[in-house]
Amino acid sequence: MQYNKLGKAGIKLSEISFGSWITFAKQLDISAVKEFMHIAFDHGINFFDNAEGYAHGEAEILMGKVIKDFRREDLVISTKIFWGGNGPNDTGLSRKHLLEGTRNSLRRLQLDYVDLLFCHRPDADTPIEETVLAMDYLVRNGYALYWGTSEWSALQIETAYQLAEKLGCIKPSMEQPKYNLFFRDHLEKEYLPLFEKYGMGTTIWSPLASGILSGKYDHGIPPDSRLAKEAWLIPNNFQEYVAKTKELSKIADNLSSTLSQLAIAWCLKNPHVSSVITGATKKEQLLENLEAIELKTALTPDIMKKIDSILK
Repeated sequence: MQYNKLGKAGIKLSEISFGSWITFAKQLDISAVKEFMHIAFDHGINFFDNAEGYAHGEAEILMGKVIKDFRREDLVISTKIFWGGNGPNDTGLSRKHLLEGTRNSLRRLQLDYVDLLFCHRPDADTPIEETVLAMDYLVRNGYALYWGTSEWSALQIETAYQLAEKLGCIKPSMEQPKYNLFFRDHLEKEYLPLFEKYGMGTTIWSPLASGILSGKYDHGIPPDSRLAKEAWLIPNNFQEYVAKTKELSKIADNLSSTLSQLAIAWCLKNPHVSSVITGATKKEQLLENLEAIELKTALTPDIMKKIDSILK
């Protein structure tokens, strides 16, 4: 396992991390969560990602029960604040919800602090200045060590950096964007000036494009699959993506790997990716994802060009 700096920040994250959005939402069994987290840790994963909105807070409760098995100094724990409940002040990035949401997350996680604290989405109802001031307060008062954003535009992130500079606040350190073979522009184009100007780190999510890049949808959508249960995740160009996965599978076969491993290894090749967040509902999936690390060196410039030619 390689450990990468979070952009220019000093903290180091395992290049593959373990997320709880899929894993804990579908597998609310403490014994399974315990097994998965121990397997991940034993294979070198130190970064575990969560959010107040995952399984309505239950994901944080489950993770909190298992975190106690490890030395806190060996872990990088994140959570994200935005969707906390149904009340008028239970969502968004107001000073009130950021403080109360973070306190509630820490209580569920049974932690004094999280390493990384994300603004889970941009909030059109709250001035970015208010959010920057609130995040500065949370870091300075020990609720979190670093703060960042998730699914913010480059302009919104740039505004946050500029306001932090103007107000003498702690600047954001990272963004958590969606990034995979089918969804590339944010990280590869829009954010480039932020990497160069601010040294922003990224912890990317959806490396398998909601499972499409696992090949499980090559022959339709199985009734018990994620896309069958959450139709909103099906992209408009779903059939085009499936056709491309079949071509990508040929490259994976030639490398004696799975399509999932190819997709994750491809993400790992990007120098602006600090960590790739993966999920699993089966032990075999977790172990398969971890083996993607070994595939990185096999992705030569020629193979990367072949992949790009399929995606055009």
